[in-house]
Amino acid sequence: MKSIATEFLTHCFAPAETIAVLLRRENPVSATQRVVCLEQALAPRYLGWLAHENSTGANVYVAANPLRSGSRKRTKESIASVRHLYLDIDEDGDARLATLRASDAVPTPTAILSTSPGKYQVLWRVDGFDFERQETALKILSVMFGSDPACTDCNRVLRVPGFHNRKYDPAHCVTVEYPCDSVWSPADFRLDFAAADTMLFDRAIPPRKQPGKHSHSESDWAWVAHELAHGKDAVKLTRELAHRRADKPNPLYYAQRTVDMASARLWLIEGIRFDDVITMLESRRRFEIPAALCSARAREIAATAQRMIARRKLA
Repeated sequence: MKSIATEFLTHCFAPAETIAVLLRRENPVSATQRVVCLEQALAPRYLGWLAHENSTGANVYVAANPLRSGSRKRTKESIASVRHLYLDIDEDGDARLATLRASDAVPTPTAILSTSPGKYQVLWRVDGFDFERQETALKILSVMFGSDPACTDCNRVLRVPGFHNRKYDPAHCVTVEYPCDSVWSPADFRLDFAAADTMLFDRAIPPRKQPGKHSHSESDWAWVAHELAHGKDAVKLTRELAHRRADKPNPLYYAQRTVDMASARLWLIEGIRFDDVITMLESRRRFEIPAALCSARAREIAATAQRMIARRKLA
């Protein structure tokens, strides 16, 4: 157990770096955090203390990125640099991990942790990422591979292999494999950073500020939905909308997203299966959008359309 933890920590951090170790108990809920240098965490006595705490119910975590020297807390401001990109795959883990391994959009992971049956944490050792670019990359990756979209903070913690996951009975021993020993740069990830913010956060129907008054985007949405419902060709409709909204920073991207969102909503209302909606969106844009982003984009649009329908039913 101790040797596995030692290998993982030395694999992830450099000598003399400051790291944050977190102990979290489920019952009763409590957390203890220690900010220490790597050598202190690797000392036999310290690892023995962690093993004792783990054996009595505490889960053992470490921050994914090193902290600034002299830090006392694991805040975003205390993170020294971006050391890893990471994904937390909690659902349909084996299938999603297989998709990730086969993808040409991302390089080979540096480490893959099995945190419990069918659940994984995937790490890439990286260099050249600032904090903003890291967070954007993590959000794109979460959409592409269906991981937890909330796990995108630079001060995120990861489980330490060699200890047990005490959330389960019986407890699951966290294991790790190291598929490669490379350090990856932003250029090694085929992600559309320029369109990321729009892809992840844009909404087809913004909230109305005044009753009875429609924004330009709402008017576009109503027009597109009407045209699609009456059989208008989506490709022609996209070109028309891009021409009409030349005021947008990226008219074509805006038009593609609005038309595809309205299409996905219409298909779902008509009873078309969610997975088939994704396939139809991918097929429509396969020659316009890079393949690595096209699949993730289609899934995100279908999921957003699904939420729109659910919200309307609850209203």
